[in-house]
Amino acid sequence: MENPTVLTTPSVNIIKKPTGWRLLVRKIVLQRTLILMSVPFVLWLFLFKYVPIWGWTIAFQDFKPAKGFMDQTYIGFDHFQFLFQDERFLRVLRNTLAMSGINLVFGFVTAITLALLLNEVRKVAFKRFVQTVSYLPHFISWVVAASIIQTALSPDGYINELLVWIGAVEKGEEILFLGIPEYFWGIFGASSIWKDVGWNTIVYLAAMTMIDPAQYEAAEIDGAGRFQKMWYVTLPGIKPVIVVLLIMNIGYLMESGFEPQYLLGNGMNIDYSENLDIFVLKYGIAQGNFSLSIAAGMFKTVVSFILLFAANNIAKRMGESRLF
Repeated sequence: MENPTVLTTPSVNIIKKPTGWRLLVRKIVLQRTLILMSVPFVLWLFLFKYVPIWGWTIAFQDFKPAKGFMDQTYIGFDHFQFLFQDERFLRVLRNTLAMSGINLVFGFVTAITLALLLNEVRKVAFKRFVQTVSYLPHFISWVVAASIIQTALSPDGYINELLVWIGAVEKGEEILFLGIPEYFWGIFGASSIWKDVGWNTIVYLAAMTMIDPAQYEAAEIDGAGRFQKMWYVTLPGIKPVIVVLLIMNIGYLMESGFEPQYLLGNGMNIDYSENLDIFVLKYGIAQGNFSLSIAAGMFKTVVSFILLFAANNIAKRMGESRLF
């Protein structure tokens, strides 16, 4: 009787992928060049961004520069309590949020609108000319830009001359724009848009180049006009970029700037021009109240941190693009 045939399966060598710390070591070895290149930045970040955080303890002290750090008197949350009872701080907080909101809303709308219009321009020479003209103000320092704005808005500036010419203002009754407090937020918003709108379009124009041209062809076959293609193809195509930039800008709501307010502000419009950064400068440098100025700066940083994470979490719940 013949022996039955025995079927045997060939042995297979299963290669196990490294996991845990072995995978981490392997990644470090493979990416060692990138890691070495990032070391200077990590050191800079640690030394100039994280190490100074220990100085926040001054906000809880009655800090006296002549005393040693360990000899300072701790007074708890007294400075924070004073801030929220101080009318000046509340006014400064209102100004900061108002100017940041103006920058956020109008800055986004104007930059996206300009990017959409530039994307539709077919004549390359004209497109480059418009881009160059709109980019140039960004490279002008705020010192020079503020001087230009002050000259334009002075009683004998060309803005008043134009108003007199069209009959909106009588000769001899020119408007002192920077002397009317209620005008400052509008002047700040218009100045910021003029200076940065061209620069802010760069990201959106770059995002538009990633949109598949086949989508425009399909929309055109369906009978879509240029405006409809902008609305239904271009805007959805750059939506992830818009959401990410919106999240980042919401995190900067407490950062309304320093130079434009400091340079364009004066004693007549201080109730509307003074923001948190100027408040911190005046208390910390001019009056020597370092504890109160650090408390105000600490409040600004913590609120910005909360706003950033809140905006990112809302975007995540809505299924939109997010930072992390």
